[in-house]
Amino acid sequence: MSVRIFFGFVLFSVYSSSLFGQNRVHWLSWEEAISKNEVQKKKFVVDVYTEWCGWCKKMDKGTFQKDHIAKYINEYYYPIKFDAEMKEKINFSNQVFQYVKSGKRGYHELAAKLLNGKLSYPTVVFLDEDLNVIQPIKGFQNAQNFELIMTYFAENHYKNTPWKAYTNTYNSKLAIPVSGN
Repeated sequence: MSVRIFFGFVLFSVYSSSLFGQNRVHWLSWEEAISKNEVQKKKFVVDVYTEWCGWCKKMDKGTFQKDHIAKYINEYYYPIKFDAEMKEKINFSNQVFQYVKSGKRGYHELAAKLLNGKLSYPTVVFLDEDLNVIQPIKGFQNAQNFELIMTYFAENHYKNTPWKAYTNTYNSKLAIPVSGN
């Protein structure tokens, strides 16, 4: 009987996820994202966070878990979730980056490079298809603000349109439910 209950729960979970549209960002490792970019060019969005950062957790739940945000990120970007205090080495742009002990914690050299030496969490970094930094965006962004930012970079508006002009004329093309989901 317990096996039936288990499989019933699994079936319900799968069904309810598709029924309620539970899109999630398909976070990749650096290696996975770079490998995928060799096959199909896309921009990158890098969520630079730490385990102890409360605002990072709030942005995960309040922004990245919104269906319209997750769907758009998955379609237009290679998303990378990057712990700025991770200990593993990363090969990036023909250079090896590693963890540096500093005080009680430390930081990853790649986080420092992406954030221009100004470690602040959360920071979302947008990279072009050739892994050049377009812009780091510091601090918590709610779903509404993040929609503006992610579309600005994904659709190349940043190349020709000043931010202020873009925000003044932007009309959401994404399906944002009234309930704030």
